[in-house]
Amino acid sequence: MLLAITRDVSPRFNECEITHIERTPINLEVARAQHRGYVQALKEIGCTVLELPSEADLPDSVFVEDTAFILPETAVITRPGADSRKPETESIIHALSPYIKLIHLKEPATLDGGDVMVVGKRIFIGLSTRSNSEAISQLNILLKEYGYTVTGVQLHDCLHLKSAVTRVDDKTLLINKNWVDTHPFSGFDLIEVDPSEPHAANCLPVGSAIIFATSFPKTRKTLEERGYKIVSVEVDELAKAEGAVTCCSLIVTL
Repeated sequence: MLLAITRDVSPRFNECEITHIERTPINLEVARAQHRGYVQALKEIGCTVLELPSEADLPDSVFVEDTAFILPETAVITRPGADSRKPETESIIHALSPYIKLIHLKEPATLDGGDVMVVGKRIFIGLSTRSNSEAISQLNILLKEYGYTVTGVQLHDCLHLKSAVTRVDDKTLLINKNWVDTHPFSGFDLIEVDPSEPHAANCLPVGSAIIFATSFPKTRKTLEERGYKIVSVEVDELAKAEGAVTCCSLIVTL
């Protein structure tokens, strides 16, 4: 069984944190409609969706990915890099705790889940404005008993690691090589985004399908030509808050 945890869009979504793009007005109703479409796509793929209510005082809280990352053995509760986002973890702890063992990062570590890419027993952490090397040190200790290795990756010109590269499967990554150091990914099959679609490196594999934004048709075609089943969703309004398809859910295999 696949459980997807999501959270409705905050009424203060227009006050979201912005780092690498220019702030533009967000149409709240359009953002909510797109989020509903995203939730529906998860259901159609076969997920049971736990929909948390919106958090009025937490503008970025629709992006639940940043509060935790999920492994088969445990879930790691992060410490988001932006102080305004640290309270988001509280409700996620309550949502996850009935289903999976939790472990917690501690100060001075900071980590956004968007900077975490898990591929098999390898965990890559983006060294971004939100995530630091202390998080890598703590994770290597906390996850050693499960056989994971944790490696830092240098980024530039983007918010999170998963803005620049995401897992397609355990042998294949979707990547924008202009935004990330590629040396840590030697040995993987790298599918490059179309040059005209620099933001297209974010995809969400769920079961036998991949959730992917409608905004990037050229990169979608490349994935389909490689034999991947694509489920398209509109997220361009959510993207005005530097969001993408991985950002809006936590997927737990039960």
